[in-house]
Amino acid sequence: MADLVTENRFADPDRAFRRLIEARRGLSPETAAALDARLVLLLANHIGDDRVLEQAIHAAKAAMKAD
Repeated sequence: MADLVTENRFADPDRAFRRLIEARRGLSPETAAALDARLVLLLANHIGDDRVLEQAIHAAKAAMKAD
């Protein structure tokens, strides 16, 4: 079993961020939220590890509390 990797793994993190932003451009808030949900499910399935998914959920919630 692996642990959640939080270090940047993208060769160009700015490009990755831009792709995520561009994917939502022009969508209504509801449609953008639906896209986000589908993307999360696809990536969670790609990870395929309940323990890593749980770690990611906890990390995301902690980051939201810090904001």
